[in-house]
Amino acid sequence: MIEAVGAKRRVLPTTTLFVQTLALAVLSLVAAILINILLIFNLPPPMPDFYRVSEIAQVFKTGRGAMSGDRPDLMRSIEVKPPNDADISFKEMPSVRRELGGLIGVDPDHIVISNDFPRYPDRRSIRLIHTQMSRDGRVGEDRFLIAPFIVAYQLPDGRWMNVRPKPTLRPTPWQQRLMIWLAASLLALIPLAYLFARRLAAPIASFAAAAERLGRDPRAPPLAITGSSEVGMAVRAFNEMQERLARYVDDRTAMVGAIAHDLRTPLTRLRFRLEEAPETVRDKMVADIVEMEAMISGTLAFVRDANARTERSRLELSSLLESLADERSETGLDVAVDRADRVIIEGDSLGLRRLFNNLLDNAVKFGGSARVRVFQEDGGAVVEIDDSGPGVPPAELERVFDPFYRCEASRSRETGGIGLGLPVVRSIARAHGGDVVLNNRPDGGLTARVNLPLAA
Repeated sequence: MIEAVGAKRRVLPTTTLFVQTLALAVLSLVAAILINILLIFNLPPPMPDFYRVSEIAQVFKTGRGAMSGDRPDLMRSIEVKPPNDADISFKEMPSVRRELGGLIGVDPDHIVISNDFPRYPDRRSIRLIHTQMSRDGRVGEDRFLIAPFIVAYQLPDGRWMNVRPKPTLRPTPWQQRLMIWLAASLLALIPLAYLFARRLAAPIASFAAAAERLGRDPRAPPLAITGSSEVGMAVRAFNEMQERLARYVDDRTAMVGAIAHDLRTPLTRLRFRLEEAPETVRDKMVADIVEMEAMISGTLAFVRDANARTERSRLELSSLLESLADERSETGLDVAVDRADRVIIEGDSLGLRRLFNNLLDNAVKFGGSARVRVFQEDGGAVVEIDDSGPGVPPAELERVFDPFYRCEASRSRETGGIGLGLPVVRSIARAHGGDVVLNNRPDGGLTARVNLPLAA
């Protein structure tokens, strides 16, 4: 299975997935062969169905007979053609035909007995004679026919009167015992097959879970694996990819932070030099420099938060939103939680507080109020924050997430900020494996919808 470790990685693949799959197939085949051998040597052979000649004669005369045991009933029918419609010998089993002819009043030479067995194509009929002695010492014989068979004689009009065992789909006792044996063998093998298949699939499932966890926490520790060598190779590539992505992001973030930090020096010099500028342009230039310094400070704060190493823990999302709403209500702001289902997620509590603080502040600043709903939907956590403001033009619903972009036309810090609030919101949401979108409400106002994955 795959598990997260610290700075160390341990990859100990034992055998290849091909070898494990081949072993499963071979073991299954060997188990099936052993079961068949046990059936052959332990189950008695099936007993054939015997029918007395007297029982056959009764069906010829009455059309029905009382069969004892589990044998299929005999049936009588009239056909145009003789049995098997070919090559009939009227000389087989003369003693049986004589006894049957005497019982039904038909010339024995006109009686046909057809009894074909696929394993003995050279034998068309089988009979069984049971010799018994009566009380007075006389010896008698009970003659039987073994199913399947057809006994027939030709009627005066040329048609044939047939008697045969009735076809049935009901399994014989021997077939029932065989099916019980096979079912018991299957039940005995299912747990073993389940354990073996789970051993094969567990590393792959764990690898997929680890990839999902990486999407929620980009700074998750590298992975270690014990399993097949193919999965071990995939994990090594996965860990190397994670390290390269982390280095790439850290390098770009550090570069942006360095640029923002270095810009403070020329801006400070410009402020000193503005003391000598004409008063008519001084105020506007100072305002621009102050705004640029605010943007630089916001950028540095964003970079610092992005690089911060935080511990993630399980937290109840409704409690977090209710505490933030209560803090604002105590200061006289119109913020309330309308729906608070119990939703458990795993995340950075400080980062999530910053995310929802930004959204609640925007709702109060531009809409005068905020209404919060927390619930589950499609296997994830959802937070919706409604305001009563003017909304956002549809073409700018995505652009407001760009850094330093402000929909407010005046570009004033008092009304529009520096344009990093919503980018920070989306960055934190996506770092937790979720996202945030804005939608205009039909009756006016804006809805900020945050989707986050539930705790594992």
